[in-house]
Amino acid sequence: MNFVLKKFNELNNDELYKILKLRVDVFVVEQNCPYEELDNKDQDALHLYLEDNNEIKAYLRILNEDEIKIGRVISTERRKGYASMLMNKAFEICKERFNKQNIKIEAQVYAKEFYEKLGFKQSSNEFDLDGIKHIEMIKINS
Repeated sequence: MNFVLKKFNELNNDELYKILKLRVDVFVVEQNCPYEELDNKDQDALHLYLEDNNEIKAYLRILNEDEIKIGRVISTERRKGYASMLMNKAFEICKERFNKQNIKIEAQVYAKEFYEKLGFKQSSNEFDLDGIKHIEMIKINS
């Protein structure tokens, strides 16, 4: 397994297709949540994924706007540790590349415990995002 980090314009057609298919398969189809997947943020994001035998096992994107945000965190197989490995790699990348201390996420409420194990703390009340309960969470990147 290896980590792949690319800007949008560095992704080839196959990589982009695999990423978008994975995101749609889980967030739109599996979770039955029609939402605007193509939100015009991918072009400014860093795309990080864990690859094994030419298959994406886990994916996320990193946005460096007014604050660092990690989003679209997804794993093809749950309870294998792929998402944790990917998040820890993302923390390293954020620390190396950006001069900001905090990392923010909008987490689905059911995943709160997962993110707490990675050092995130809840920073908002629950809110509805596209029909799914979410919370904002923050991690102080030390």
